Amino acid sequence: MALQILPHLLSVSAKKCGETNTIVILVATSGDTGKAALEGFKDVEGTRITVFYPKDGVSDIQKRQMITQEGKNVFVSGVYGNFDDAQSGVKRIFTDEEYKAELNGKGYSLSSANSINFGRLVPQIVYYFHAYSRLVANGEINAGDKINFVVPTGNFGNILAAYYAKKMGLPVSKLICASNENNVLTDFINTGKYSRKRPFHLTLSPSMDILISSNLERLLYHMSGEDASLIKGYMSSLESEGEYTVGEDIKKMISKEFYGDFCDDAETSLKIRETFEKYKYLSDTHTAVALAVYDKYVEKTSDNTPTVIASTASPYKFAPGVFKALGGDAEGKDGFTLLEELSRISGTAIPKPLSDLKNKPVRFDGCCEKDKMKEVLDF
Repeated sequence: MALQILPHLLSVSAKKCGETNTIVILVATSGDTGKAALEGFKDVEGTRITVFYPKDGVSDIQKRQMITQEGKNVFVSGVYGNFDDAQSGVKRIFTDEEYKAELNGKGYSLSSANSINFGRLVPQIVYYFHAYSRLVANGEINAGDKINFVVPTGNFGNILAAYYAKKMGLPVSKLICASNENNVLTDFINTGKYSRKRPFHLTLSPSMDILISSNLERLLYHMSGEDASLIKGYMSSLESEGEYTVGEDIKKMISKEFYGDFCDDAETSLKIRETFEKYKYLSDTHTAVALAVYDKYVEKTSDNTPTVIASTASPYKFAPGVFKALGGDAEGKDGFTLLEELSRISGTAIPKPLSDLKNKPVRFDGCCEKDKMKEVLDF
């Protein structure tokens, strides 16, 4: 949803600022952002968009959504590496002043549609106000009552939007950060030490397979009293040493606002099955992480505050994992067969944009090394 609004925000901003260059959008995606950005910027006048995705770090359906994308101004490339590699590559391009000057001479200006672009976060803030208003309208809470939010996240963008909603006055008690086995955020929230020096896991929830959470930098900026030099030091340490540790005062402020926990793939699968059997709600793998972490939170804290679970994707984008969690045998079945099988055993409908992918031609089948991303850009 946020990425359907961003192209229009960018276009208006460019006009207001007198920008005459074509805006080149560079995106690194761990899954859903890529397709959403491509669709949002497709054939938008005055823009071009290139999306990089980790070759083996997105689901087959997510990949198919991207490599079949229509539009005259779109381009997609895989990257040999994980999401952190793709994201770091995009950031290197953004900070290459010589390259940016070269592009400017050709009539191009760089921008992004990742959550490193604040225009991506702004619309997400609305989700939390909307969810709260629904609870009030349904009589489940009274206006002014506090609630909790559970957000499955790897890059910390969606949950940061919830934090901004709280700072804008939304009555929020606890923000519960749910991670998969790549639990760098869990450890940070609980210890104050952020370390990417750990194994990288390919999980059932690939959009959260991230070890460098870009938006945490924004939170730390606020928590430090907007001390830019301090935060720059943390980020430099992360790049050079692979870790940093915040001061005790910042750690206490983060612990007051956030709770962090994680679950593994076995717990994720169990939660998909339990949720479907109990509620007939078909959860995707990322939402299942949030559900599992919420159960742990209640068990550890006995906090029964009304809570909203942020459900972040269609289960059909992750059909193999969801199908197997419900007891199905995915061995030897292609992605589209699994869509049909999942629909059959769950009694739910395949989203038409996903079922239509089967007959769409592949437009982008290239892949590049993580240090060659700039070379695939055609300007």
